[in-house]
Parts: sequence; C-alpha cells; structure tokens
Amino acid sequence: MTTTEKTTHTETIEVEGDNLLHKIKEIVHEGNVRHITIVSEEGNKLLEIPLTLGVVGVVLLPVFAAVGALAALVANCTLEIERVEKS
Repeated sequence: MTTTEKTTHTETIEVEGDNLLHKIKEIVHEGNVRHITIVSEEGNKLLEIPLTLGVVGVVLLPVFAAVGALAALVANCTLEIERVEKS
C-alpha cells in the first residue's frame, strides 16, 4: 500500500474588480484549490471560500453570485489561494 502526502502552499494574485468573478471561476476549475480568500486593498478579508474535492456546478452558484456582487464594490483586491499538491 502506498500513501500520498499532500502539501499545501498559498499564493497571492492581485485582481481588478472587473475580472474578479472570471478569475475565481478559472481558479476553481483548476481543481487543486482548497481555499480562496478575497482581501481588500486595505488588507481586510472580504470573503472566504472554502472548497472541497468534488464541489462543482450548482453548489457554487451562490458563491459566484456573492463574488459578482463584491466585484461591483471593489476596484482592486487580492486573492489568497491555498492549493493542495500530492507529493
């Protein structure tokens, strides 16, 4: 029997409000994301999105609606993305 170890790392991406929803969808579709946090220019956490394996489609519609509403309110923000990698 083999075991796979999973390691996590966090990356940050600066995004303009107009591109926020598109970028979130793109990141979610990559599939190796555990958690996304949207942070304002001032450093305040605006929204935290926990993701688990197998979360797709209809389950994410309310999240995408919230991100779309948030995108209308912010000019720029930072995405903190926690990724999981098997080693």
